Amino acid sequence: MHELADSVESMEQLASVWRTLLLDRDPEADVRDLPGIAVRWADSRFAFWNCVTLTGVGTDAELLERQLKEAAQIMRGKSRPGFLWVFEDLLDDEARATLDTAAEQAGLAYAFPGTGTGMAGDLLPLPAPHHPDLTFERVTTEDQLRAYADINARAYGFPLEDARDGLTGSTLWMHGIHAYLGVRDGTPVACAATVEAQGRLFVLLVATDPRWQRRGYGEAVTRKALNEGARATGATRATLHATAAGAPVYPRIGFRPNSPMRFYGLTP
Repeated sequence: MHELADSVESMEQLASVWRTLLLDRDPEADVRDLPGIAVRWADSRFAFWNCVTLTGVGTDAELLERQLKEAAQIMRGKSRPGFLWVFEDLLDDEARATLDTAAEQAGLAYAFPGTGTGMAGDLLPLPAPHHPDLTFERVTTEDQLRAYADINARAYGFPLEDARDGLTGSTLWMHGIHAYLGVRDGTPVACAATVEAQGRLFVLLVATDPRWQRRGYGEAVTRKALNEGARATGATRATLHATAAGAPVYPRIGFRPNSPMRFYGLTP
C-alpha cells in the first residue's frame, strides 16, 4: 500500500481532468458523479474518452461487487466501448484480493496487459529538455493535432480515424493544453501534453510511434510538456497515470508511483 492521500489524489485528478476534456469534446457528454462511481463518457470513437472509475475510499468486498456490476451496466448502455479504471489502493484488503473474481463475475475483462499505476511528484520546474534527434513543436494547428492523434493510435493500437475523432477540431487542445510533438527529421515521432487541474499539472496521452520506441523520445517530449506547462502555470506538482509499458519512464523524471491501477473493458 502507498500513501492513501496520494492514491486519492490520483483518482481525483482523473475525474477532474476527464471532466474538462470530455465537456470540451462534447458538451452533452455523460459526466456524472454517482455514489462511489464517476462517469466520464463521451461515447467517442476514441475509447480513452469513455471512462468509468470507482471513487470510494476503503471500499469493502461486498460494495466492490455491487459497484463493479453497476459500472458494467453503465458501460453496456453505451454505444461505444470504453474502460473501467480501478485504483487498487482505494479498496480494503479483502476487496483487493477478490477484485479479479468480482470483475469477471460482473462481465469485465482486462483491457490492457499488466497493471498500470498512478504517479505524482513535486518535481517542477524542470530544466529545458534536450534530445539530439528531436526538435519540439507545440500543437497549435489541425495538422499538428492530427499528427498527435495518429501517434497515439499507432502506439495504443487504435484505428487512426478513432483517435482523430477524439482530438481533431479541439480549440482546448490547440490553445489551452500544453501539447507537444517530438519531431525527427521533419516527422512527428512522439508526443506528450500537460493540462492544469486543481493546481497541478496532469500529464496525458504520452505516446511514441512504435517504429521509434526505446530511443528516449517519449521521456524527452514529456519533459518538454512539463517544462512549458510549469512555466505557463507556476505549478510545482505533477501527476499522471501510466500503463505497465510506460511506467519505467517516469521515475527518471522524478515521479513516484502510488496506487496500482487496473483497466477493464466489457467481456467480449
